[in-house]
Amino acid sequence: MAEELNPSTPEEEEQPVKPRKNGLYPDVSEELAANMASGWADTERHDLAPIPQATHTADRRAALSQRFPGERLVVPSGKLKTRSNDTEYPFRASTEYVYLTGDQTEDGVLVLEPTADGHEATVYLLPRSNRENGEFWLSGQGELWVGRRTSLGEAEQLLGLNTKDVRELADALSAATGPVRVVRGHDAGIESALTDKVTAERDEELRVYLSEARAVKDAFEIGELQKACDSTARGFEDVVKVLDRAEATSERYIEGTFFLRARVEGNDVGYGSICAAGPHATTLHWVRNDGQVRSGELLLLDAGVETTTLYTADVTRTLPINGRFTELQRKIYDAVYDAQEAGIAAVKPGAKYRDFHDAAQRVLAERLVEWGLVEGPVERVLELGLQRRWTLHGTGHMLGLDVHDCAAARTEAYVDGTLEPGMCLTVEPGLYFQADDVTVPEEYRGIGVRIEDDILVTEDGNRNLSDSLPRRADEIETWMASLKG
Repeated sequence: MAEELNPSTPEEEEQPVKPRKNGLYPDVSEELAANMASGWADTERHDLAPIPQATHTADRRAALSQRFPGERLVVPSGKLKTRSNDTEYPFRASTEYVYLTGDQTEDGVLVLEPTADGHEATVYLLPRSNRENGEFWLSGQGELWVGRRTSLGEAEQLLGLNTKDVRELADALSAATGPVRVVRGHDAGIESALTDKVTAERDEELRVYLSEARAVKDAFEIGELQKACDSTARGFEDVVKVLDRAEATSERYIEGTFFLRARVEGNDVGYGSICAAGPHATTLHWVRNDGQVRSGELLLLDAGVETTTLYTADVTRTLPINGRFTELQRKIYDAVYDAQEAGIAAVKPGAKYRDFHDAAQRVLAERLVEWGLVEGPVERVLELGLQRRWTLHGTGHMLGLDVHDCAAARTEAYVDGTLEPGMCLTVEPGLYFQADDVTVPEEYRGIGVRIEDDILVTEDGNRNLSDSLPRRADEIETWMASLKG
């Protein structure tokens, strides 16, 4: 990896970049500086079509404007985060910013300025690198180092928004008067400029509103979630095809195989892939993925492709590594399958959000009583929550731009709320028998099973967006055999 000659920050871009020694390179000569400032073709685009979600983002901004009339609203995309020394993590724009603009660039800030008729929306962005002052090749974030940026004019065509130079924004916000709200946690510089103008309570109201607004998906979002699920299904197929190689290496081979599909067809994985083989399947968020993959054991693969527009799938399948379930593995798997079937059946408009969880938990409690692992009756088990020793987690969550979407929503609007058409959620019951759990027979220990699908609430019930992947035990075995054959 090359090292830039003279690193600088975006704040330095307005002034000529002054060469300075860094121990490895000499000062830049005036002749070289003059040479680098000229001789570059004009690449400005004037024929760009709006991004597909532009009409939807406009509708979302209009709804936001109605909710907070007369107030200045500030929504940053975020900044690059240092991974180590002078390298950064891949950038992922804030969910709120993407939801309202469709833009994904770092340093961006959406500002809704109050007007007599509502709000005027402007997105503040970092312009193209300045060729005359040397920023484009002397700054570590100059275009010669990290690639061409979209110009302000091009961004206006793409986003359907007025654009301005983000380097002017902090001063403008510092001088602004009137009520202001900002989405916190993404841009310390913007928050600093608003220190005396905002309160944590009012800002939280903005964040909560934007979280709840995402609960019902529009047509564009549903299409993107379907794309994410379809790509995810192909990623699972990729994994099954290479399980023999994973056995010769580790869970990392599974992780890398799925990641390739995510990067080829989407932006990234939507969250750290859980590639949990054998007893690791009993650890809910096993993302170390450094364990052995052994024939005769189960693989719990929980993974999702994030589309180029940042909508993610979240799917889990528990697979027999050698392609065939043992009798006990199938018994446990079938219990989880039946629980998921009950949960999915409870997803419909007008149902309480908690209904699908309760339905799935009841089935699992019944099986645990039937197997003699917990003393019944079932109503007693459910009332005391005794099944939770082995079921562990909630049965699902909202899904969208975040894998756990709408997380800032109020309890009454989410887990105590009612399902509506357009909501998308996971249904993912599981049973987990820890390797050191001496309350269950030894043969159960180290077995973990979860089945998870992404379910869209429709006008007349629901649609399983991830149903291209088999779920029943016999279907799993047939599918795996066909891919390995």
